[in-house]
Amino acid sequence: MSALRRAHTWEISESEESDVEVNRKKNSQTETLSACVTGDQESDPQTLPSSAAPGSESTGAPVPSPVRPDSRSAQRKRRTKEEIEADRLKARERKEERLRRRAAKALEQEERRRDQQRRKEAARSLRRLRPESCLKSLTVCLDPALLQQEGSDILLDTLASLEWRVTIENQQLPRSITWTRDLPQAEIYNIDIFLHFCNNQGDDGQETLEEEQMVLVLDLTDLMDMIVSVKKMLDSKEEETAVDSLLSPLLEYLNRDVKKVITFLVMGAQPDYWVDACGECSLLETRRSKLGMDDLDIEEVLVYLQVCKNISVVFLDNWQEITNHVCAVTKALSKRPFKQLMEPSDLSFCVDHSWAGGVQVQKDGSGLIQVWSKQIQQLNRVSPTMASTVTAAYPSPQLLLQAYQSLKSEEDRKRLLAGLLVKTEGKERRLGPEMSARVYCCLTSQNPQLVLD
Repeated sequence: MSALRRAHTWEISESEESDVEVNRKKNSQTETLSACVTGDQESDPQTLPSSAAPGSESTGAPVPSPVRPDSRSAQRKRRTKEEIEADRLKARERKEERLRRRAAKALEQEERRRDQQRRKEAARSLRRLRPESCLKSLTVCLDPALLQQEGSDILLDTLASLEWRVTIENQQLPRSITWTRDLPQAEIYNIDIFLHFCNNQGDDGQETLEEEQMVLVLDLTDLMDMIVSVKKMLDSKEEETAVDSLLSPLLEYLNRDVKKVITFLVMGAQPDYWVDACGECSLLETRRSKLGMDDLDIEEVLVYLQVCKNISVVFLDNWQEITNHVCAVTKALSKRPFKQLMEPSDLSFCVDHSWAGGVQVQKDGSGLIQVWSKQIQQLNRVSPTMASTVTAAYPSPQLLLQAYQSLKSEEDRKRLLAGLLVKTEGKERRLGPEMSARVYCCLTSQNPQLVLD
C-alpha cells in the first residue's frame, strides 16, 4: 500500500475562487446600499428607503419599517368644557380689546379733526378781526340834519374817496354820527366781550353791533344853551329834570345805554380865544356876560359832563377838522377788536410772584430784618448784597439812627457806612461814601422834594 502523501498547502480550485469573489462583490453592494439608506434617513426622517431588489442580500443592520401615523381625530386629545369655555373667554377678550383699540383710534382721529377745524375757525376769525377786514364791515351812520349844514359835503366826499360804507338815516339824537359793525352769527359770542351787542338784524341776515362811540356836531350857541341847562340842574340838585330841547333827549338816551361814549364837536370857536382878531368880544364872551356865568362855572359843567355822563367836548374850527376827527375814530374802531384780542386784559404790573405780596412779619418779630433790607433796596443802584451788608451791621433802622446821633459832625454821619465791606463773587469792596450818604439822607432828610438818585 502506497504511503499516504500529506499536502503542506491548500490547493484551491478555480470554482472556489469564483465563489469567494462573488460573495465579496455582494457584500460591497450591500454596504453601499446601507450607506445610501442611512443618508436618506438623515436628510428626510419621514422618507423610508425602498426595499432591496429581489435576489439581493443584505448583511448590514436591518432597516426599521416605516410607522404609519394614525388619523388626527385619533391623536387629538378630547377637551373638557372648562377648557372650551376658557378658550371662548380668551377669544371674546381679544375681540373686545380689538374693538376698544379701534374705538380709541377713531376717537383720537375725531378729536384731531375737531382740533384742526377749531384752528381753521380761529384763523378765519382772526383774519376777520384784522383792521383791514374790520374796516370793511364798519358803517358810518350820518343823521340827515348834518347834511343841511354848509360844508358837510367835505365829510361825504372824504368818506366816499376812502370807499367806506356810509348810510344816511335818522339817528336817536339829531346831528349825530354813529358806527355799526356787521358780523356773522358765529362770531358774536367771541366778540361781545368787548363790544356792546344790540339785537338788530340787517337785511342780509347779519347781526349788527352798534359801537359805543357817538359824535354830536354842535355850534357854539347849542353848547352854551346846554351848559346853562346843566348849571341850573346842578344848582337845583334835581337831575333828569332838564327841559332843554337837546339836553333832555341826551339824558334819556344815556339812561337807556350807560356805556355810550359821546363826544361834542363844537364848531365855530376855540376855548382859548375868547376875543376875535380885532380885540372885540366874541359871541361866547357876549353870551357868557348875559348869562352871568364865569369861566369857573363853565369848567364845572364840562367836568360834570365828562366825569358823570362820559361826555367830552372838543372845539374845532371847520368841517375839515370834523372830517379828520370822524376818520380817526373810524380807524380806531377798526383796530380795537384785534388789539383787545391780542393784548392781555390784566395789568402788567400786577404780578403773582411771591415777592409781590411783600415780606411776612410774624408776631415774634421774625421777618423785620427782611423788611429793613427791602426798604434799603428801594434806593436806586442798591443790590440785595449791599442791603444785606447794611442790615448785618445795623439789624434795625433804630440802631442806625442811634449810630447817627452818636456822631457829632454831618460829614461823619454821611460817611458812617462807607467802610462796610461788601462780598460779591469772592471779591470784597467797600460800600462807598456815595451810597452811605444816600442812606443817611433817606433816613434823616425832612425835605419831601429831595431826589435820592
